[in-house]
Order: sequence, then C-alpha cells, then structure tokens
Amino acid sequence: MPYTIIGEPSRYTDYSNVSYDYKYPNGLDLKPGSDFHDKLRSKIWLRAQESRNEISKRFDSWNEIDKSLTTYIPLKDKEKILKKEDPTKPVSIIFPYSYSMLEALLTYMTMAFFQDPIFRYEGVDDEDTIGAMLLEQVIKIHCIKTKVPLAIHTILRDAFGYGVGIGIPGWTTKFGRVPIRSTATTEGVLGTSSEKFVNFIDKKIFEGNNLSSIDPYMWLPDPSVSSDRIQDGEFNGWVDRDNYMNMLSEESQLNSGIFNVKYLKHKTDKRSSLSMDQSDRQKKFGGSADSSTISSTSTNNVDNIKMYINLIPSEWELGSGEDPEKWFFCLSSDDVITQCERADHNHGMYPMAVASPEYDGYSITPIGRMEVLYGLQHTLDFLFNSHVANVRKSINDMLIVDPYLVNINDLKSPEPGKLIRLRRPAWGRGVDKVVQQLGVQDITRANIADSTYITQWMDRISGADQSMQGSLRQGGPERLTGAEFQGTRGSAVSRLQRLAMIIGMQFMQDIGTMFAVHTQQYMTQETFVKIDGPYEQQLRKIYGDKNSVHVSPYDISINYDMIVRDGSIPGGNFSQSWLQMFKIVSDSPQLMQEFDVTRIFMYIASQLGAKNVGDFKRNLNNIQMTTMPDNQVQDQLKAGNIVPTGA
Repeated sequence: MPYTIIGEPSRYTDYSNVSYDYKYPNGLDLKPGSDFHDKLRSKIWLRAQESRNEISKRFDSWNEIDKSLTTYIPLKDKEKILKKEDPTKPVSIIFPYSYSMLEALLTYMTMAFFQDPIFRYEGVDDEDTIGAMLLEQVIKIHCIKTKVPLAIHTILRDAFGYGVGIGIPGWTTKFGRVPIRSTATTEGVLGTSSEKFVNFIDKKIFEGNNLSSIDPYMWLPDPSVSSDRIQDGEFNGWVDRDNYMNMLSEESQLNSGIFNVKYLKHKTDKRSSLSMDQSDRQKKFGGSADSSTISSTSTNNVDNIKMYINLIPSEWELGSGEDPEKWFFCLSSDDVITQCERADHNHGMYPMAVASPEYDGYSITPIGRMEVLYGLQHTLDFLFNSHVANVRKSINDMLIVDPYLVNINDLKSPEPGKLIRLRRPAWGRGVDKVVQQLGVQDITRANIADSTYITQWMDRISGADQSMQGSLRQGGPERLTGAEFQGTRGSAVSRLQRLAMIIGMQFMQDIGTMFAVHTQQYMTQETFVKIDGPYEQQLRKIYGDKNSVHVSPYDISINYDMIVRDGSIPGGNFSQSWLQMFKIVSDSPQLMQEFDVTRIFMYIASQLGAKNVGDFKRNLNNIQMTTMPDNQVQDQLKAGNIVPTGA
C-alpha cells in the first residue's frame, strides 16, 4: 500500500546546542531550529506532502507495470517448494510480450529523436543565421559529452510505462588536469639547443548542458495542473538521493549556494519519509530500491526534497518584492534547509519538462501505454501459466494402487529400471490389476492458440504491430505481399509518428529551449566546434577550409527559434515513387532547370538510412581552373563534354 503522510515528520532533531559559522544568503536566519527556518521548512514540507498524497494513488498500478516489464511474479508457497526440490521444473512467469512492445516503441522514438543533431535551431533575423548554426553545433557537443540520449531514453521509457517521463536540464562544469606543451631554449658554447616539456595544470575542462531523469515515484508536482501544463503550477519538486560526503564537497566550493550540511551529521537516519515507498522494479534482484527502506551502515545517504516554488517574497519574508518570483529550495532529511535562492534562469520557466504521450489534458499522472495493455497482459499470463501447470501435473505419474497388493516403497522409487515387488496376498494372481494409470485430460491445450488472439489485440491497441517488432505475419490464406507489408507498416508508423510529435512538443521543445538559454547565460569560455553537418557549406563560405572554429559567448548571443522535429524517422515516409520521380527529373532538361537534383538525391539517400551523404560531395573550392584554346573549347562543346555557364 502507498505510504500515507499525515502532518509533519516526527524525526526532527534539536539543534539548540549545536552551532556552525554559516553566512546565509540575503541576511536570512536559516539556522536549523530558528523560527524563520522552521516556518519555511513547514511550507516546503506542506507542498511536498500534498503532492505525494496525490501521486501515491498511482503507485499500486505502477508496481504492477514494473512486475510485467521486469518479468517478475511472486511465487506461491507450493511453487517455492517445487523450485527448491527441482530447479529445472517451470513455475509461473510473466510472458514478456509487453516488454517486446515497449522495445518496439522505444526503438521508433530513439530513431525519431536521436538524429544528428538532436536539437536544431534557426536564426530569427538574417544576422542571427550564422550564430544559430554555431549554437546548434555547441549544444551538439554538450549532448555527446554529457550523454543526453541516455537520459532521454530513460524518460521515454517512463513515459510509456507510467504515463509520465520527467527530465531536468542542468548546467555542469568539470575540472581536471590538462597538459601544456612548452619549449625551453638554451645557448651554450656549442650553440643553441631547445628542449620540449609537458606540464600539467588544473583547469576547467568542460562546461555545458546536461539532462537528468526523475523517478516518477519521487516526483512532487503541483497536482492542480495537468501533466502538459506543469509550467502553470505553483511549484514543482522531486526527491533526490545524495550522500553526506558529496554534499560536504559541494558546500566547500565557491558560490555553490549550499549551506547547513554540517548539521546533518547529527542525524542518524538521513532519509526522507517520502522515499520509503518506491518502485518494486528491483525487488527480485535487489539494488538501490532496497537501500531506500533499509538503513545502511556503510553509506551515508541523504534524501533531499528539491523544489521550485512560485511565490511573493514579501509574504514569505524572503525580500520586499510584491511580484511572483520563482525560488529554489532544498530540504535535506525532511529537517534541514540546505539551499534557498532565487531561480535565475533567463527563460523564466521551471527547469523541468514532462513527456506524457497519453495525456488527456486534465490529469497530472495520465495512464501509460503499458498500463492500457496490462489487462490483456494479465490474461496472457494466466493462459500460459495455467497450461504450464497442467502440463507439469500431467507428466507426473498419477496412479491408482491397491496398497494391500503392492510394496508402496518400491513404487515410490524414482530410479529407472526399478523392481516393484508384490506383497504375498498378490502372489500368483498376475499384475494387471495391481496398479492402474489415472486418465489425464489436458483441458488447457487450446490456451496457447488462444494466446495468439490476445497478442494480436495487444498489437492493434499498442500500435507496435509485428512488423514494428521485426517479425512478419505468419498466418493467413496467402503469402505476405509487398503491398500489404508496406501498407501495414505505413499505418503503424503513422500512429507512432503521432506519439513522437506529441513528445516533441511537450518535452523536446522545452528541453531544447532551456539548453539554448542555459548556453547563452552560463557559457564562460570559448569552445571548439567542427564544421560539419547540414550547415557545412554555409559555414565554409565564412570560415574557409578550417575543420573547426572557436565559438565564444558573443558569437551565440542571437535570437533563435527552436525547430521541433515532425516525429518521422529516416525511411519512415519513404516510397519507391521517389526513385521514379528522381529518374523523371534527371532525364528532363526542363525539370532540371526547376528542381535541384542534388538535393533530391541527398534527401532520398538520407531517407534510405545514409547519415554521411555530405562526405561524398566534391570539394568545389579545391577544383583547379584550366584554360584551353578557343578551337579546343569549340570541339569539346560540340562533343557535349562541356556546357556554357548557366546552361
């Protein structure tokens, strides 16, 4: 059952006899135990409590989805004994058909969104065009180095499994030791000599955007708004797991905004009561989910309630402002405020985005695609497991025996080639009526055939039919034709493209916008970017034959528009008609004057799956100009080897 929160947590610690020398922001009295600190803590906790009470209503359904996707089903006592006696015998399982469809859905979405580059931008004015190209290249490097696609994959999986996938864009800075080459020149009697050295210095080695996923069980949204309108809520938060040593390290960094961490060492249990009821997805195999309910003696975990709240500073005694502002708070171990600052993002939004492809426009936690299929999945499991149980019963000998006539111990022996002795009263009477096999009828024989109908309905409902899962139709009176395959696959692709378009507008558009704003706001040093991709030709006209250029914060200070992908995948909208049209255009001089054959060819190649068509283009800048006598030019012109300029 979900963990029910009533009132405030009872694990508060008395800090009246403890004091550390902290300088709090804006002159606020945020010492744990002070009236202002406890009042502010109660306001944060109240919002977390209301959100948790609402979202926990979905935990039972989500746990069932976790079991179906991890193919975990609790064994009955009888099956536990059976498995212990003979591990080779089959027991109840989850038939992993929902998992197969989830794989098909995720495969389509990764192909739709993991195109290069993931986020695309275009300039608003003509003077912003080059800056938008460079901004796109910079964010492309960020996505590669911080492994943004991995976080997007997790978020998409949550979206189809639970109905919501939540992501938080952030800005990360990494420091390390980098090599510096130098040369020392010395003059001596024998002349001048030079020696090369390599020194290592501490330096900022990377800064850029990153993306993190939030476990839906740990999400704390404003329950008064729908999942597609979280920016309209009064607050948004989540529970984040950290450890005491890591928080101390972050606190010691300059301008980290973290304080009061040392007070946490006086708490034995630093977990949050909001994290006690998590997913059962790792219950079978153990893992981090177990550590949430068991206090660890080897690690010092700290649960942080992180929350953005839209508030009026004067009413919260945080300042004199009368207009709503977004503030960020971190409540550690349900007891100590360790962060309190005004959110300074230039985009003015909560740095959070939600993907909910099954949204209804009203619910904060809409139903997920896997949850829609759960009833059919449950029926499929029953059909399969009941048949396995019946077969397991049938292959065992079920005998009717007269214990007065046969030695029961000999009959029970499982050894092959055994000798069964009759008792004295049966001697000389024969053995035909001593033991008799009980007739067994398999009433579940049709279950496997019936399961086929269940899977067909699951295919239709999910939109991930067999062609999307990588298999073809097996049944039917006739063989599978090419037209049937293309038509069926085209319909399935259109359904999935709709989901991708919704996710693109809900999630990818907001994340892409925040990435661009964060880059313009927080980028402090120049970055090398390669001149490649769709803008290679335009950039080379400006930067020449350079393979890479420096991009400074000044270069990307432009106005831009985020380009949202249409949800299609390479080859998803391709038709053989394009090849026929290409042949018609290339064979017609009139059409050649109206259409760009090169761009048509590059589009066809990209739709067929080629990702580096531009690598095969000729470098026109390196073509050497040659001169020929006039009479030779006329001969070549008559032969058709050359054409006049502009023809």
